[in-house]
Amino acid sequence: MNLYRLDGRVAIVTGSSRGIGRSIAENLARCGARVVISSRKAAACEDVAAAIRAEGGDAIAIAANISDKTQVEQLVAQTRMQLGPIDILVCNAATNPYYGPSTGLTDEVFDKVMRNNVLSNLWLANLVRADMAPRRDGAIVIVSSIGGLHGSATIGAYNVSKAADMQLVRNLAVEWGPDNIRVNCIAPGVIRTDFARAIYEDPKVRERIEQELPLRRIGEPDDIGGIAVMLCAPAGRYITGQTIVADGGWMIR
Repeated sequence: MNLYRLDGRVAIVTGSSRGIGRSIAENLARCGARVVISSRKAAACEDVAAAIRAEGGDAIAIAANISDKTQVEQLVAQTRMQLGPIDILVCNAATNPYYGPSTGLTDEVFDKVMRNNVLSNLWLANLVRADMAPRRDGAIVIVSSIGGLHGSATIGAYNVSKAADMQLVRNLAVEWGPDNIRVNCIAPGVIRTDFARAIYEDPKVRERIEQELPLRRIGEPDDIGGIAVMLCAPAGRYITGQTIVADGGWMIR
């Protein structure tokens, strides 16, 4: 058995039109998975799916807004209709609409953060469980953040949601383990994505951050994509309920 092969496996990856989500989708496809590219914009999704197909992979595009439960349900239903039962779910899509102290956080913004970053993941997990449980096989990965492991004076709501994702994973792993459904988190540190643009595009800020990192560099999306493959493949078949930190050593420095 090749421990990292995913031949024929059907995988949904949300937020996969760019950054970490795109890397995860591309690497799943390179290992043989049939991947659904999903984000809000259909054209961006199709561009990524086309690039994967041009590389010899198998991918389709299904746009969906994760804040809308009906669209989430349609995403899963269309995947089944076009590719068949779902074997892998990667919840990468998330939002951070507020930067500032918790004293200035409105109820509406907090509700939006928790709905998009936590509740939508539960919706998706419950929907795909219907395919995984009868076959006693499935892998779910939620992309969290090291923000869920420490406090912040500026992105507190986002960090609360990412800590909630870690607990959601633990709960589902306990509940669904008897059906051989594995549920795990990845907690990235500073990765070269749009979310971290303010860090890596400012030479002084980037240098300061990299000097504090034991590996002396910020991460790349593919540094996360490979971890997702491991968690979804036979190589990760005895890992569940865990949060794998991939931060270049930031949290242990």
